[in-house]
Amino acid sequence: MAPKNLKLIYFDARGRAEIIRLVLAATGQKFEDIRITQEQWPSEKPKTPFGQVPVIEIDGKKYGQGLAIATYCAREFGLYGKSNLDALQIDQVVQLGVDFKTAATKLFYEKDEKKKEEILKSLKEVEVPKYLGFFEKLLKENKTGYFVGNSLTLADVYVYDTIYFMVKKGILTTEGFPHLQELYKKIVNHDKLKPYLEKRKDTDM
Repeated sequence: MAPKNLKLIYFDARGRAEIIRLVLAATGQKFEDIRITQEQWPSEKPKTPFGQVPVIEIDGKKYGQGLAIATYCAREFGLYGKSNLDALQIDQVVQLGVDFKTAATKLFYEKDEKKKEEILKSLKEVEVPKYLGFFEKLLKENKTGYFVGNSLTLADVYVYDTIYFMVKKGILTTEGFPHLQELYKKIVNHDKLKPYLEKRKDTDM
């Protein structure tokens, strides 16, 4: 049975919860978007399964780990392909996106300005062309405008979210990657995602 009551708990930011919000928005699922403040966090932390957020509460029971939650929502609400092979391809793209995002976030944890410049240079000259090249190749090979099958899946939404984050931070542009540019347009013009994206709060992270 589909869950009757969904509550997503995170800070007032996109961060690790945004992929979950995007999946729920894309599938038209109603959920309570609970945003806690840093001041509330010390009292909320013990109430979470693992002392971290995002957390999703499904019919009264709480679950942790952001990517696991996003994957569950994609499976439950129809963004996970039509077969186990589709699911494998989706996981492949998502985990590639995780690798890419991990490489990029090193920049924001580095305190030394000289090292930050070195990381940014490596990102723009090495990591960005490499990962965007992988994504572009996969889209080109599938020939439908999506990563897997002929409709939106978690893979498309995850890559969009990753690219949005890096475009916002000035790390990359999709110029020179036409299939990625088309996918980006599909996401922002998606009938269910467009209203959500137009009204979502702009935050630093």
